[in-house]
Amino acid sequence: MQKSRKRKQLELDHKPQSESDSGTKLTKDPYPTHTRPTREECIAVRDDLLALHGFPKEFAKYRRDENQIQFDDGDAKETVLDGLVKTVLSQNTTEVNSLRAFDSLKSAFPTWEDVLAAESKCLENAIRCGGLAPTKASCIKNILSCLLEKKGKLCLEYLRDLSVDEIKAELSQFKGIGPKTVACVLMFNLQLDDFPVDTHVFEIAKAIGWVPALADRNKTYLHLNQRIPNELKFDLNCLLYAHGKLCRKCTKNVVTPPPNSGLPRFHSLYEGRGTVMKTIMEEVSCCSITEFSIIMHVDT
Repeated sequence: MQKSRKRKQLELDHKPQSESDSGTKLTKDPYPTHTRPTREECIAVRDDLLALHGFPKEFAKYRRDENQIQFDDGDAKETVLDGLVKTVLSQNTTEVNSLRAFDSLKSAFPTWEDVLAAESKCLENAIRCGGLAPTKASCIKNILSCLLEKKGKLCLEYLRDLSVDEIKAELSQFKGIGPKTVACVLMFNLQLDDFPVDTHVFEIAKAIGWVPALADRNKTYLHLNQRIPNELKFDLNCLLYAHGKLCRKCTKNVVTPPPNSGLPRFHSLYEGRGTVMKTIMEEVSCCSITEFSIIMHVDT
């Protein structure tokens, strides 16, 4: 009996270390048999959208440059906490309104200590132009109070020293902070390789067949982060987001090519109905013929 116990203990002591035990948490692809997008597709779509739109100016300052966020002269450096709150304010509203809400917040309360000390109603009034003011004010207050309680100061710069999985765990502890918000902070403010999936990116990814037709947004996030090469994630994400804002009707009208058709991305078949380019443009009415043909890879 004693020997049996010793043998079991020996087996436990020499048990191979699991991924979670070793601190390396590998996220599984929810669609392992869905082999799109390929690296070549990612490059081609990035290049097409760059030719069509150029790189979005609003994201240029976040591009990597020796791990520092670059700002125009006179702009204050954006902290990780700034980025997190900006992303919270961007939920369920337009970019214009969310930026206006952040500027109004910082104008009314110059420091995060001021925000934490403010009455909830005053905070709501400051960010009301961004929509969902009570919900977002409560979320911001919760972030700040939890941060002060756990870290003793209102600062998230310590995240720069953590791994991606550790950062996700830290940020996900805050009420109201979901995968998209975490991914935005990772990509923009921490310059780490991640691929946020907002409504624009999600709709386009489904439309061009990069995920199965019944995919949800969370599984799309997991799949695209597995499939898209790290060095392409930042530019491709910004470009898809920008295109989704400018050409929403394109997204709604693109039909995914059948599997193994050999047809390029952004090529609309309209399920064999033979819709001509002019008719497509009349239905879409959001780009010029030339611009749309570039996206669709169809000769006009």
